[in-house]
Amino acid sequence: MSDWQDRIDAVWEAAAGGVVDDDVITRIDAIAAERGSDDAEAAFARAGARDSAGRPDEAVPLYRRALELGLDGDRRAQATIQLASSLRNLGDVGGALALISAEQDAHPDSAYRDAIAAMHALALASAGQPERGLAVAILALVPHMPRYHRSMTAYAREIGGGDA
Repeated sequence: MSDWQDRIDAVWEAAAGGVVDDDVITRIDAIAAERGSDDAEAAFARAGARDSAGRPDEAVPLYRRALELGLDGDRRAQATIQLASSLRNLGDVGGALALISAEQDAHPDSAYRDAIAAMHALALASAGQPERGLAVAILALVPHMPRYHRSMTAYAREIGGGDA
């Protein structure tokens, strides 16, 4: 891990359990500025600070910029989940669903597949499709169950109308 990332992590550690406010944003922004405006990691850090402070409208363009500039697999997945969450919170459920569906299709074996499925389920519920959301959540849980894979998969498909 780089010194730069260690310093970002230290800001988050200091803020753990507390309110993310202007001070946290200012501290993250100061560290991010060291890398310039064309750095994906810096844009991602800035977006996360705003998102955590309850400013999804400010976070969305920064997440989009980070993804545009290119993030590695884990960071890309995290930025996608966080962007989809922000879009959902801003009422753009369709945008959130499109983003999450594209991530699932492009990276089905992602280490973040369960978190992606959870975001998908939340977005579906927000879109007025709670049954499909429940089906997505159940299907994400199936691989973690010691038994009942076949029956739970069948139930999920039934609840979700066959397209979960």
